This record gives sequence, structure tokens and C-alpha cells, in this order.
Amino acid sequence: MSKTFYITTPIFYPNAKPHIGHAYTITISDILARYHRLIGDDTYFLSGTDENTEKVAHAARELGEDPQTYLDDIVEQFKALYTNLNISNDQFIRTTDKNIHWPGAQELWRRLAVKGDIAKKSYSGLYCTGHETFLTEKDLVNGKCPDHDEKPELVEEENYFFNLSKYTEQIKQKIESDELHIIPKTRKNEILSLLSSGLEDISFSRPRDKMTSGIPVPGDETQKMYVWCDALSNYITALGFGRGEELMHYWPGMHVIGKDILRFHAAIWPGMLLSAGLPLPQAILVHGFITSGGRKMSKTLGNVIDPQELIDEYGADAVRYYLARHVSSFEDGDVTKESFKEAYNANLANGLGNLVARIMKMAESYLDNPVDVSTFRELSGVNNHTENFEFNRAMDNIWFHVKEMDEFIQTDKPFKLIKINKVAAQKRVTYYVQELNRIAVHLKPFLPETSEKIIKAISENKMPEALFPRKD
Repeated sequence: MSKTFYITTPIFYPNAKPHIGHAYTITISDILARYHRLIGDDTYFLSGTDENTEKVAHAARELGEDPQTYLDDIVEQFKALYTNLNISNDQFIRTTDKNIHWPGAQELWRRLAVKGDIAKKSYSGLYCTGHETFLTEKDLVNGKCPDHDEKPELVEEENYFFNLSKYTEQIKQKIESDELHIIPKTRKNEILSLLSSGLEDISFSRPRDKMTSGIPVPGDETQKMYVWCDALSNYITALGFGRGEELMHYWPGMHVIGKDILRFHAAIWPGMLLSAGLPLPQAILVHGFITSGGRKMSKTLGNVIDPQELIDEYGADAVRYYLARHVSSFEDGDVTKESFKEAYNANLANGLGNLVARIMKMAESYLDNPVDVSTFRELSGVNNHTENFEFNRAMDNIWFHVKEMDEFIQTDKPFKLIKINKVAAQKRVTYYVQELNRIAVHLKPFLPETSEKIIKAISENKMPEALFPRKD
């Protein structure tokens, strides 16, 4: 019986077109989904957009557009990126979906209320418009939000609150024991440090007139759900929670997130699940940010990297390659157009692409039939690194074998051997093809289109068209 594997990305804010950071998150999530399908796990892969947010309404107003029209256009751009990057998600959830999402979000609210963990009270707090969340004094640097360098607004209103503080010790124990596995350890230590200071109860709703869109609070039409019960609940509403639960056998699963939303997923979300009597996520993989030239991307600096432009020029697998191999899963990474082009030419055009052409040209010329590749051996370390979320090291292992095969060909010189010992030369080329197949199979989660082309070429015993034409 196969194991289930459930993986999610964050639901992204569709207040602007997707950027290279979104491409990174969805790519490494897709690698994991494809890998688990490859090893036989019953896999479900979720992504989507967080649409009940004032950021979207604000962005639409600035452009003078209807919010829903603006929203639909941006969401289509996200979906197009997923298609163009060959992302294999099973579902794309939108939090404005009243049929898929709203019933489960409201059911989760009701469960927390029945537990006695939701109460209405007057509140005065510091509200950061950029984050769309309330901050505490200890969150600020010199009285400003450290991310937006702006003073938060003092807001006084009557809201519902969730009794998060009640669950501080339980969450801490789950993380310390790795029942809720936070990866890497630096992020685990970071959230444990936060928990050691104690969690505070959180605002769970806002007055209806303060929110352009949002899910009504069950039993109180004057309030709409704030981001926590609305957005975080998507991971289970997508599985049918609150409306049939037809896919809930996939829960619990694994979240892939950026480091800026660690507290939401490793403190607030577990507290909600504990209150509702639901299992906690099995793991949370926390990756860093992507910079360009060592600096945060901005239009002013002119260093913004558009993933679609890279796909248009180099192809989807080239982008997937760079993000998997040249950006660490655990730390901040850097992407420039210059470093991308250099890596493409060195490792894809002159590396893998050249090796495939050399081997398959010899196979087509020297062999009478396709090579039998039914016997398969794993490349050392690739699967272990993938399972440990070390995608760059897994790719390093594959490319070590690419380089090794090039060196074998240079040493063996089958193009000379064929003139004096055809049988020996055919034996060497057969071996090269078998090794090329090993490379192709291990590339399936990382470079699915390239892998398929190589495997097809082997089955037909033909040299394929250039996989990665050199860019001058």
C-alpha cells in the first residue's frame, strides 16, 4: 500500500504579477511532488492565491481598475507561470471561492468557538498596512515596521480574538520533539526562541466596514474573518474540510514557505489546529529570500528578475535547473541575468546537452538497436539529498556524473575504437547509453521535459535536437 504525501506552497498575494521568489517556491515544491510520485507515494500538491486581502483592493484602486477584474488577471498570470514552468500541482485554490474554500474556513471558526477559544473584545493595536497584520512594540525597530520602514497605524476597534497563548507550551513541545518538523534547524531554533517568550492572543476578525472583501464570521454579519482563519485554513479546505472531506486522508502534510511567514505557519496555524482537534503538519520547509546582485530586487535598482522572461529566452527546464542547483534550500540565494547565462552555457549547453548529443550520435551511428535500459541503478546520494531537501547537492551529484561520463568518453575514444574493434566500441557505447539513462531518470523531478526527451531518444536510438542551444 502506497504512502500519502501532501505538499503545499503558501497561497500567494495576487497584488502584482509573480516574481522569481514565487517561481522558486513552486519549483522546489514541484520537485518534491514529482519525486514522491516517482517513488510510488500517493501524492497531492496544492497551491493557490490569498485573495481576501486589502493589498489586492489597494493595488486595483491605484490602477483605477475593478478589483475583481484586476484580481482575475493577476491570478491568470500565476497560473500561466505554473504552466510555463511545468508545475504539476493537483489543485489551485482561491480564497474568494465560496464553494471550495468558504465552508471549511467557517467550519474551522465554529470548532474554535465551540472549544471556547474565540471571544469578542475591544482592541487597540499597531496595524501594519504592508503586512496586513497587527504588530507589537517588540516587533518594531525604532518605532517602525522593519520590513516596510513605516510607522504602523494605531487602530482601535472591536474584534474577535483567538486564545493562541493557551497553546504556547503544546506547540513548543511538538516542535522540540520534531513531531512538527521545522527545516532547517536554524528556523526551528528561531521559532522556539519566539515560543520561549510566550505567544499572545491574536486578533481573528475585523469590522465588516474595514474590509473590502472577506469571509463573514459565522453568526455575526458585522465582522469578517481576519487573515488567520481565512488564509491558513486553505490547506485543509482544499481537501474538503467542512464540505465532505473527500481528500482529508492526505492530511497532515508538508508546507513549503518563505522565512518571512514562519511565525504564521509554525505558531498560529498549529495553535488553531490544536484547538480544532486536528493533526498538525508533519513538516515545514522554510527557505530564504532571493536577491539579485546581493541586493533586494526593486524596479528602482533595475535588478528585478522576471521568471517569465527567463523561461521565454532559455526554457522552463533551464529556470528549474538554476533555481534547484544554484539557490540553497535553506539560505538566501542570488540570481542575476549574468550568472544565469553563465550557468546555462557551462552546465546545460556545454555540459548535459553536449553529453546527450555525443552519446546519442554514437549510439545512432554504431548500434543496430536501442539499448536495453530495463536494469536500473541509482546514482549515489541523489535520492538521499532530495529527501533531505538539499536539492543543490542532489543536482551536484547528477552533474558530477555528467562530467565523469564526458571524461570516460575522452579516455575511451570510441570514435577511434570503432575503426579497429567494432564489438568493443559497441560495448562502450551501450554502457554510455545506460549511464545516460540513469542521469535522465534522476532528472525527472528536476528537469521533467529534458528527462523525457533523453529517455525518448534512448528508446528510439536517435540523437535528439539540441536540448540547450548555446547562448552567446
